Amino acid sequence: MIKTRFLALVTALALLLTIPTAVLAQKQPPHQFVGAVTLDGATAADGAAITAWLDGDKVGATTVSGGDYSLQVDQGDETFTGKTVSFKVSGANATETATWEVGAGTILNLTGVTGSGGGTGTTGETGSAGAQGPQGDDGARGLQGSQGDPGNDGAPGSSGSDGSDGSDGAAGAAGAAGAAGSPGADGADGGGGLGVIALIVAIVALLAAGGSYMMGRRA
Repeated sequence: MIKTRFLALVTALALLLTIPTAVLAQKQPPHQFVGAVTLDGATAADGAAITAWLDGDKVGATTVSGGDYSLQVDQGDETFTGKTVSFKVSGANATETATWEVGAGTILNLTGVTGSGGGTGTTGETGSAGAQGPQGDDGARGLQGSQGDPGNDGAPGSSGSDGSDGSDGAAGAAGAAGAAGSPGADGADGGGGLGVIALIVAIVALLAAGGSYMMGRRA
């Protein structure tokens, strides 16, 4: 009997000890977020993923329905009070953030921007120039331009030197006979007596010469 009472007392004490522990272990109410969702300026499609992030860890997830979302962020065994919660829409960072509070309800419209991320880093040093690429193909021939204004006249050139004389040409053919000349004037009349004497002397000389010739042949 004494043993039974002792066991019952120990059991009751154990139950009393577990009551404060169970009370302390109760989870605190989550922070509820609701609102409309856009992605790159357009209403997010149904089923688009909405995730909540805190200190680089994902702390909640839901999907879009009718362009809106509803998401609870439960701190669990950790303490989120006063920490900043960020959001993503289909993996793209949302521009809005919120501060987590126990049991709070916040209407927060989310705006997702594709490619958003950290700030722009400093510009690195310029690299060395690369090797020259191969020459490209010739481009198409351009249109012909308009005709330009005529230029000024050039200065006159100096006179050239005389050329050498050419060789004589061949003689031409003989020309036709010229017309007969007009008759000449009559000569003066000679003396009649002297002519007769001269003729007689000539005949005598001719006969003498003939006789001498014949005699010479006979001899």
